[in-house]
Amino acid sequence: MTHQAPYPKNTWYVACTPDELEDKPLGRTICNEPIVFFRGDEGRVAAVEDFCPHRGAPLSLGFVRDGKLVCGYHGLEMGCNGKCSSMPGQRVRGFPSIRAYPVEERHGFVWIWPGDPDKADPALIPELHWANDPAWAYGGGLYHIHCDYRLMIDNLMDLTHETYVHASSIGQPEIEEAAPETKVEGDEVTTGRHMHDIPAPPFWQTALRGNGLADDVPVDRWQICRFTPPSHVLIEVGVAHAGHGGYDAPADLKASSIVVDFITPETDTSIWYFWGMARNFKPEDQELTDQIREGQGQIFSEDLEMLESQQRNLLRYPDRQLLKLNIDGGGVQARRVIDRILAEERESRDTEATT
Repeated sequence: MTHQAPYPKNTWYVACTPDELEDKPLGRTICNEPIVFFRGDEGRVAAVEDFCPHRGAPLSLGFVRDGKLVCGYHGLEMGCNGKCSSMPGQRVRGFPSIRAYPVEERHGFVWIWPGDPDKADPALIPELHWANDPAWAYGGGLYHIHCDYRLMIDNLMDLTHETYVHASSIGQPEIEEAAPETKVEGDEVTTGRHMHDIPAPPFWQTALRGNGLADDVPVDRWQICRFTPPSHVLIEVGVAHAGHGGYDAPADLKASSIVVDFITPETDTSIWYFWGMARNFKPEDQELTDQIREGQGQIFSEDLEMLESQQRNLLRYPDRQLLKLNIDGGGVQARRVIDRILAEERESRDTEATT
């Protein structure tokens, strides 16, 4: 029986950031497929199987020369289309091609389509307004985490855990006291919380100071989590001085931002987690960007330990049924969207196989 992957493949995932390709090819497994990324002709990003058809060496151990990927074992050259172009003293143009993947460089990320290349439409890459607007600043990073990608989606769509996992930074009891509201519109799942007249936790005290605001007064706080397939979660977060409209408060009375979460499956039980924060206050302040990135990185590192431990437990007890509470609504609805897309992909494959 063919293994049914738990993630969609006819979709765009973030594969890497451009700086990861500055000096040499990058080998990275995406959706259980070993892939090598490199800059080919005219500096365009290319992606092919990380497999040299000569002796099976990983092409990621090679280098780039004149826009071609050169195997580091015997010097076979591969083009961006996966075809062998040359090899010292050998005739190799008749070698079978290796797989080439659709890739696009956009919004400060390299995106890959691991499914049917004929269905790869660049217009389906999400539009990220903050990535190309000078009024916004962005800082982020990458974590490699040993967990099912859906566990991270669950984590991000239910921020109740902040009270416990992130008690010293963004957590506070008022989070679990505010009931979340979840809604589904097409493939998008939104779950939000609004808290009123509460103290600002340490992370948001820093953000208030960074925006030139008092950090020792009551605030209204919001968390609005938006999931879109296959595994993107963007979270509007912020605080405003209490009594001025909360989420709708004037810009000079609040500190707000978008938490950026792009989750790319490596295997069934491991992920590449591209995280960051986009803000529209003091975008020119690089020191503030670095400070926020450092704080956010520490926060996400706390999630890492919990998620990996959770994954080990689930593998240890595969038959255990997990409980679902009202706080799980966002994650549950996101999984339903994923399950529907997986069923559609499976049906499409079955139809193509019989025609």
